[in-house]
Amino acid sequence: MVEFLDESRMLMFALLRSFRKITIFLFFVLLLTIFLGSLMYFFEFRTNPAFSSIPQSIYWAIVTITTVGYGDIAPVTAMGKILASFIMILGYAIIAVPTGVLSASMVKTTKFLQAQVKCPHCGVVGHLRDAEFCRKCGGNLKENKEQGEK
Repeated sequence: MVEFLDESRMLMFALLRSFRKITIFLFFVLLLTIFLGSLMYFFEFRTNPAFSSIPQSIYWAIVTITTVGYGDIAPVTAMGKILASFIMILGYAIIAVPTGVLSASMVKTTKFLQAQVKCPHCGVVGHLRDAEFCRKCGGNLKENKEQGEK
């Protein structure tokens, strides 16, 4: 398990870096779900007793947009079916956005971690580029760079 600690640390950094973006996106999805559920209620409430209230319609929108699809409520009007089709396709796009945000953050984190310096004295990796001394042995990390410049 110890060998996977670096990967879990990288995942945690990526999650923390993308937390704000994902939170804003989830808030947008929540508003979109409320709007689409209310719109579905408008199309279906006269002809379909399953859409008896706006909260019931929002429940249907959440089940549909998350691609769970219990099937306990289904639209019967043409406009309801068109809107349902749009929401189903939108559900797949909504799954892809946070995945892309997190993946981009993980790539940034990986590049950052790969840019770290290895100690020439003890071989420990994990020093930032601007570090002057090794955190383990105290050796000068800039020593080799200065000698290489001379």
